[in-house]
Parts: sequence; structure tokens; C-alpha cells
Amino acid sequence: MSRKTIPILPIANSATEGGLFVMDAKNKIYVRAVTGRFAAWRWAAVWLTQLVFYGLPWLSWNDRQAVLFDLGQQRFYLFGLALYPQDLIYLAVLLMLAALLLFFVTAVAGRIWCGFACPQTVYTEIFLWVEQRLEGSHHARKRLDAMPWTAEKMARKGGKQAAWLLISLWTGFTFVGYFTPIQTLGATALALAWTPWELFWVGFYGLATYVNAGYLREQMCKHACPYARFQGAMMDRDTLVIGYDTTRGESRGARSRSADPKALGLGDCVDCTLCVQVCPTGIDIRDGLQSNCIGCAACIDVCDAVMGQMNYPKGLIRYSTQNGLANGWDQPTLRKRVLRKRVLIYAALLLAAVLAFVSSLALRSPMRVDVVRDRGVMARVVNGGAVENVYRLHVMNATEEVQRYRVTVLGHPDLSLGEPLELALGPVEARTVPLSVRLPFTDASSLAGQTLPIQLEVTQLGSDEELVKVREKTTFYVPE
Repeated sequence: MSRKTIPILPIANSATEGGLFVMDAKNKIYVRAVTGRFAAWRWAAVWLTQLVFYGLPWLSWNDRQAVLFDLGQQRFYLFGLALYPQDLIYLAVLLMLAALLLFFVTAVAGRIWCGFACPQTVYTEIFLWVEQRLEGSHHARKRLDAMPWTAEKMARKGGKQAAWLLISLWTGFTFVGYFTPIQTLGATALALAWTPWELFWVGFYGLATYVNAGYLREQMCKHACPYARFQGAMMDRDTLVIGYDTTRGESRGARSRSADPKALGLGDCVDCTLCVQVCPTGIDIRDGLQSNCIGCAACIDVCDAVMGQMNYPKGLIRYSTQNGLANGWDQPTLRKRVLRKRVLIYAALLLAAVLAFVSSLALRSPMRVDVVRDRGVMARVVNGGAVENVYRLHVMNATEEVQRYRVTVLGHPDLSLGEPLELALGPVEARTVPLSVRLPFTDASSLAGQTLPIQLEVTQLGSDEELVKVREKTTFYVPE
């Protein structure tokens, strides 16, 4: 019986021919540029994710920032949704759904998130693009690092560092713009009036971007990221991964374009090592599935290009499954096995969870009510012998319009409010008001020593109708 999980085994460090690349964490990897359909998809993901990240803070909604987590005012805005700290359960559930979605995608297509949309991958791609434009190809960058310091080297290195720092600081500024209105943050930046916390987080997030994308790069994926360590538990032999077709490629070896590989006893792999040179983590995909493979598909693009030049069929390195590569399955069989029962069950459960979450948000009450008894005085006797209990009523308007509310008391028929209470709250305003509930002397004398269950009802009022009612349970104490 075959194992249901893929054993991902470590491989020995090795060097490519000519010493161009050393697969060692202590040595810098000079990644070769690559073009192809997967490189285009990767850049599409870069553009999409960064347009969302950098653009969202500048969008307006109802005369405010569309997405804003205002920690000072304890208000959180997501387009038309206004949340209080008590609603953070929604954010927690959203994060759990995102994790479940990532696990589902991993079960279907391996580390495709890492290769195309992970922030570490995205910013490394951006920083590499800057490096290639200012320092040249991978060969030129290696020569530049080896040469002594000259005016040209200082200009190229200095220009790269300046561009990296600018991108990093703008990234940190944008990150803080989700917590402080970004237009206000920009104005205070020009006036050099940032708060210490704003200055710290812009610097911290910017520094993290600069170090991770500029220097750590593949080290984060290989040594720091926990995702690579537990992905094996979510993958099986029918999970889509990037694989090398050993049956077709071996034995590998150099040959001319006109040579017949079968006559030479060779497979389709020409052993050009380009798949290693374009790999951002420096692995050799021909050694089998490895935990350091982030699924970026750069090796597929470059191998397809070489196969095209040799007039060989493309797909020597391709997206497939362990079973697909071992059994030589065609695409229809591969897709059928990928969409297996387990994956369909995962998809159904995830869809049900998403629908439940969306329904919960849609049915969320437009106001929140909390009632707290006055701890200083349990009960007191007021004019005419009536018994009075005092409460603190906290009402939160969860809409972005002015709302009016009426408060009534339910329970014993003779209970009444000390004074009729109606209040108006502004957009996303919360207010705590004192509230007294009274019981007449005639009823209090017959109920002495008892604790009565009651409800405080808060009704949201429309122009000519009652819109929403919220009831909060509490108790009314009658002293002896």
C-alpha cells in the first residue's frame, strides 16, 4: 500500500558545473532571469497584490478611508462594514478561513501560494528586478561583487540600495496607513510630526522588508518559514507539484541539436543546469521533490525554452503529481485524480464555512447593547417608598448614520424607568448612560428580599417605524 503523504527528504549540498552556483546557505545565489508563461503569471500576481496593498488605503468610502483599523478610536472599517473591538471575532474567523483556504490550496496544488503570492516571494521579485536593472545579469552581478570598489561599483550599488530603501519605506508607510488615516499620516510626515509609535512601525516594517527581500531572500523560505515544514502533512501523491520526468530525461548529458539522443543512450535532459540557475532557492529539481522548492515554476519556463531550442517536446519539468509522473498519466486522468473525494469534501466544508461567515455578517445587528449593574448601590428606597435599582447602559451604533433609540424595561408589569429615555447616536458612536428602574412601594413590600429577572429593551427607531430591537437580561433586587 502506498503512503498517503509525500516523504520530503533532505539532499546533499552540491555545486553546478563551473562553480557558478553553490547550494549552501552561506553563499549568495545569483538568480538568472527567466521569461515564460509562469514568469508572466508571477508578475501578474506581483501587480495584483501590490495594487491591492498600496491602493486600498487611498480609497474613500462614506467620506472616510475605505479600509482603516483605527486603534485610537477603537473603530475598524472594511468598506461599508464598521466594527467595534467586540466584533474582532469576525477578524479571527476571517484569518482562520484564510488559513483553511491555504491548506486546501496546498492539498490541491502544493506550494503554489509560496511561488506566486507570498509576500516574501513578491518583494524578493521586486527587489531582484531592481537589482537586475541596476547591476545587470546574474553573470554581471557576480563580476561586480568580485571586483574592487570603483566609482562605477559605488554608483550601481548605491543606486540599488537607495531604490531598495525607498520601496521599503513606502511599504512601511503604507502598512501604518491601515492604522492611521494615510492622508493624515502623509501630512504629519511632511510636518515631521509622527508619533513615536508611527515612527517605530514605519521603520520596523520597512526594515523587515529591506532585510527579508534584499538579503535573506531564500533563507527565509529554507530556514525561517514554518510552512515548508508541515506542507508534507497536507500533500499526498495526487497533489500537483513541480516534478522532473526522470523516465524521459535520464540519462542526462550534453549533445548537439542534430544528434539523436537515443543513439547516444541519452534522455531529453541536456544537463544545461539552467533549471538550477533560475531557482530562487538554489535547488536542483532533478533530485526530486524537496521542502525547499517553493513552486515558482521558473524551472518549467527555462526548461521549456531549452526543449524548444532542441526541438524536443516541452514538459520535461512540469506541473504534475507523484503518481502522474510515475505512471505517465495524461492530463484528463491527472485532473480527475487531483479532484479526488478528499479535495471535494474539503471544498464543500470550506464553502459552507464561508457562507456561514458571510451570512453572520449580513445578519449582524446594527447596534450592540450591554447592561452593567451599579456596583456601588444594589438597591435604594426613593420618594414614596419606591425601590430603585441603577444600571449603566452601553449602546453602540454600528452604522454610519445617525440613529435614534428608545429604552424600555420588561419583566414585572409595574416596573418603570425613573425617566423616559430616548437617545440619538452619531455614526459609529458608542455611549454609556445611567439608567434607573423603579418598582412602586405597593409591589416592593410584597416582593421584599426577592431578585426579579428583567430585560432592558433598546429599540432603534426609523422615520415612522421601529426597525430593530435588542434585549439584554439583568436582575432587579428588592431589599427586605
